[in-house]
Amino acid sequence: MNCRSGCGACCIAPSISSPIPGMPGGKPAGVRCVQLTPENLCLLFETAERPAVCRSLRPGAGMCGGSAEEAMERLAAMERETEPGDS
Repeated sequence: MNCRSGCGACCIAPSISSPIPGMPGGKPAGVRCVQLTPENLCLLFETAERPAVCRSLRPGAGMCGGSAEEAMERLAAMERETEPGDS
């Protein structure tokens, strides 16, 4: 599966703990990455500046679903499921 053009869910829903150009502390879940255009395209997609975690994401039906809205829901659910628990 290829990325759905204009989706941007993976640049909004998950938290990213590594530095991103313009966001040196990473980004919290649900916050739009500063490198995401108004058209939901990644400005760093084909560059070495793109964080490793972003480069490692591989679109698939389980993550992306059938629409951008479904991708946002699925990624937000994955984020909630992987949050550190209270100890």
